[in-house]
Amino acid sequence: MKGLSELSYDDRLKLLNLERLEICRLRFNLLSCYKIIFGLVHIDREAFFKLCTSCTRRHPYKLFKHHSRISVRSNFFAERVINAWNGLPADHRDFSSFPKFKRSLQHCVLTATVVNDALLHDCN
Repeated sequence: MKGLSELSYDDRLKLLNLERLEICRLRFNLLSCYKIIFGLVHIDREAFFKLCTSCTRRHPYKLFKHHSRISVRSNFFAERVINAWNGLPADHRDFSSFPKFKRSLQHCVLTATVVNDALLHDCN
């Protein structure tokens, strides 16, 4: 399309009805996390995640977050996705099947902060 080069990145996204790359990555990470946790891919869940058995808030599939003094670890997929996953509100998430979970994520406005943490807002 002509004339898009003069527009800012955010304006081009609005005009084309697209999401920011960070948001697409976050959505993909959450879907990948679901597949790993529920055994839909041939990856050992224990190698990536540990379910938090004593946690009772939010939803029953909350993940344990490792604390590390090394900032490099925060860039790993298994660490990067945990805050977003644990932030999923139980009353707006349907964990019963992958298509239902994917659909429920589509009705959620995802926003990513500068420090790679993820917040979920306005889930319908």
